[in-house]
Amino acid sequence: MATQQLAFRTCPTTGFKVHLRAEKLIVANAVTAVVFLTLGGIMALLIALTRWEAVHLLSADWYYRLLGAHGMTMLVYWIVFFEIAGLYFGGAVVLNSRLPKPGLGWLAFALMLTGAVMSNVMVLIGQATVMFTAYVPLKAHPLYYLGVVLFAVGAFIAVGLFFASLVVAKVEKRYEGSLPLFTYGLMAAAIIAVFTLVGGVITFVPALLWSLGIFKLYDPGAYRVFFWAFGHPAQQVNLAAMVAIWYALSSLMVGAKPVNEKLSRVAFLLYILFINLGSIHHLLVDPGLHTADRILNTSYFFYLAVVGSMIHAFSIPAGIEIAQRAKGYTHGIFQWLIKAPWKEPGFSALVISMVLFGFLGGVTGVLQGTMQLNILVHNTLRVPAHFHMTVVAGTTLAFMGISYYLIPLMVRRNLVGKAWASVQPYIYGGGLALLFFGMYGAGSLGVPRRTWDTTYSQSIVPGPVFGGEVNIFLALLGIGAVIAVIGGAIFVILMVLTLFFGKKVPIKA
Repeated sequence: MATQQLAFRTCPTTGFKVHLRAEKLIVANAVTAVVFLTLGGIMALLIALTRWEAVHLLSADWYYRLLGAHGMTMLVYWIVFFEIAGLYFGGAVVLNSRLPKPGLGWLAFALMLTGAVMSNVMVLIGQATVMFTAYVPLKAHPLYYLGVVLFAVGAFIAVGLFFASLVVAKVEKRYEGSLPLFTYGLMAAAIIAVFTLVGGVITFVPALLWSLGIFKLYDPGAYRVFFWAFGHPAQQVNLAAMVAIWYALSSLMVGAKPVNEKLSRVAFLLYILFINLGSIHHLLVDPGLHTADRILNTSYFFYLAVVGSMIHAFSIPAGIEIAQRAKGYTHGIFQWLIKAPWKEPGFSALVISMVLFGFLGGVTGVLQGTMQLNILVHNTLRVPAHFHMTVVAGTTLAFMGISYYLIPLMVRRNLVGKAWASVQPYIYGGGLALLFFGMYGAGSLGVPRRTWDTTYSQSIVPGPVFGGEVNIFLALLGIGAVIAVIGGAIFVILMVLTLFFGKKVPIKA
């Protein structure tokens, strides 16, 4: 019994029973996530200052190297490491339970870290300049593909450990009734993650064998179908995890509850059933797909997933309004909103994340997922404008917001620099909004994505490809990136200071 008591501590703020071995894994994954966020942010700044024609910082070679490393670092490594920390937290701590087989968790962590470092090193030394999608017939060094596979296997083990923690909590009767909505949302993310990780293995194992010369041919059309079973669902894992964090932040900040929790759970179910089918919008210009497949997946099935997002989009603000009005903020239409805790980084991050994700990321995604518009804009800067609002603005801001409470809780130290934390989401979100309008405007004028230059500098007749107004949008892109990176740097610095210099909170057994 004494040994069992020593395995847990009681959080003095939340009352959660924190499994100490789970705590170490949560901290390791979260800290590693922040490290990759830092690396990805530095790459982002260099890439943006290259697309800004007045600066045009990098050579073409280094631009494409960093573009590929930035994609994997930010879209996969930073986010998945943080999500694994969140899964362990939601599966063990929130349920007042334990994480079974922590040794497997450390194995998963080692595989993920090894794979992430291996793949990025191969990109940065010029052996895998294939960018995020790595479309065949572009070929990378075998160690690049091996790194991605190792990361996927490690993440798969971690997700399995999360499911095991749910079973342990249920068997040991650590909670009553249904799973808390936060954990339920994470479970939806984990289910989507299983599909995603299997898709990654199916994509990159044949690519590894092809790179080694064991497979003489890897059909480009087949690769694209396999890849988008991994590439886009990976972002849907982020979506489900982000929404779960939205619910957690709204509850933590103002005590909000979903207007109809059963309906919110149905919305997560819609994600599981339909959101991966929308991945086919990446293939709308491919000749190998039947028109009926394109229309069915990107219209009817994809829109059912959008219904899920719309449910969350109304449920969370309504829950906040009800909670605020219950506190007496009933004067006029918007007193409940004016009196909200805007200086709390968790609340401002929640609101800015929802606004940027919903109005800029979500709307543009639905529009650009239609076949007619997709054919026009699929290879322009409008596409990264969309996913920078979903993944970088929506998901990353939500993760930052919960970090201000999760990381101090796990490392048992008080947050350092609360005043800076209160303004950080505004700086980061404002910079990303400028970046969006720069990308979206340039893309609407036809500027392609992933290009090093927007001039025919090497052509027979040198000169600009686009009109001078394009440079205004590209400058806006660069300025927005600089501001966003400053906001991201503030977050990273506050996390590092908290980790090493925050006032220690004593353990309560």
